[in-house]
Amino acid sequence: MNRSNSFLTTPVAVLLGSMLISIAILMSGGIIKIGSRTAGTGANVPVAPSIAPQQAPGQPPQQPTSSKVSVDDDPVLGNKNAQVTLIEFSDYECPFCKRHFDQVYPSLKKDYIDTGKVKMVFRDYPLPFHDPMATFEANAVNCAREQGGDSAYFKFHDEIFKRTKSNGNGLTKDEVYEIASDLGLNQANLKVCADSGKFTEEIKKDVTDGGAVGVSGTPSFFIGRSDPSGTITGQIIVGAQPYSAFQAAIDPLL
Repeated sequence: MNRSNSFLTTPVAVLLGSMLISIAILMSGGIIKIGSRTAGTGANVPVAPSIAPQQAPGQPPQQPTSSKVSVDDDPVLGNKNAQVTLIEFSDYECPFCKRHFDQVYPSLKKDYIDTGKVKMVFRDYPLPFHDPMATFEANAVNCAREQGGDSAYFKFHDEIFKRTKSNGNGLTKDEVYEIASDLGLNQANLKVCADSGKFTEEIKKDVTDGGAVGVSGTPSFFIGRSDPSGTITGQIIVGAQPYSAFQAAIDPLL
């Protein structure tokens, strides 16, 4: 091979190597940033040991730490007197939130929430590039809560995550209304409530509160000992982490 051919093949090899690395990142469930936009992979890929959250454009990744976080007046799943509180900031159209729901949440619920050890508080954090549906769905679930309390809220919460395909266009409004009917709620009332954006200010407050304690993407979790004040000092778990990460944070508190 002469020097000219060798010179030409070197950048080609580097380019091919970069492409292979990019494909590997996609297959492992990571996030690829394109300029100031963040593109997430779908929910039906293998779980990686550590998966970053989806982030709002222009926000840097947040390193795990601890923060004082309020449960606010948001819905609670499980024993309200549980020793440990888990607060989740989530987006109904986030594929990594759906992955957490599909692959980790069932075990958390069975082992910790249903046994009365942990109560879960769900706070809304719709990302702007998943709107308008992310905020609309958050409104709809809060409208369900208005009709049937926290029990109705989490039934609706479960159905959205089961049915959505995520990424901002996972459900249509009609499909959201259908969930209300399937759960025995008053569909007409929920439609009026959701269409009006009745709980948009409450949702914005969740986003503001989340940002103040270090949330920059979804899903983000805070786990700490329950406190009568309604504020916990919680360890942050960032992204769609494996079940073992939650075990490691919860078990020492029990």
